[in-house]
Amino acid sequence: MSTREPAAGSVIEGAAIEDFEWADADLAEAGFVDCVIEDAQFSNTILEGARFTRCRLLRARFAHADLRDAVFEDCVFVEAGEHVGAAFAFSQLDHARFARCDLSFSKIDRSSLYDVALEDCNLRGAVFHRADFSRNFGRNLVRASARFLRCNFHLTDLTEARLPGCDFTGSHFRETDLSNADLEGANFTDADLFGAIFAGAKLAGADLRGAEVSGLDITILASHAGLKIDVNQQYPLLTALGVDVTVKREG
Repeated sequence: MSTREPAAGSVIEGAAIEDFEWADADLAEAGFVDCVIEDAQFSNTILEGARFTRCRLLRARFAHADLRDAVFEDCVFVEAGEHVGAAFAFSQLDHARFARCDLSFSKIDRSSLYDVALEDCNLRGAVFHRADFSRNFGRNLVRASARFLRCNFHLTDLTEARLPGCDFTGSHFRETDLSNADLEGANFTDADLFGAIFAGAKLAGADLRGAEVSGLDITILASHAGLKIDVNQQYPLLTALGVDVTVKREG
């Protein structure tokens, strides 16, 4: 059953939601389908378990918002031609899911994103500042978890991000700034890393098999022991080091 007034557990379909006070609202488990929401201030808003499908959330601002287990499918967070996306500050996005969403130019600032999952999303020009993808499971046990599958990170700022063991399968990192990021054990299989900035990054144990690695200089990495590559990748990596690779021809 669809209603026109947002409330916890309610479902709104095909509406342009205006003049609603989002701040401090309890909208847990609410559903929004084909809705337009512009310039909304989600301050201290509870959206735990909420679901947004084919919605336009233009210039949305999430501050101290609870988005745990929220799901966004086919949603747009930026107006075409604009460079102002959504802003998430001091918010909880643990276990949140984004599928086929345009999050270009979003700013994710000091928010928790443990076990967040993004699939086929556009993150062009997004900025992650002190985003926390980890969870403490004990005095000496901290684990990071995140999945970014087939996402576009063109011009994204991920400097100093701590994403060890996380999954970036099939994603594109052209001109992405990964300086000083902790990516040890991360999965970059079939990713496009051409032009990515890895100065000071930790890549020990990372899986780069099938990835585009042309131009990657492993000497600028903070760690690379146990880096996994396939036989075809050894040539561009060695060439980037200035090694003249010659294939011996039989006969």
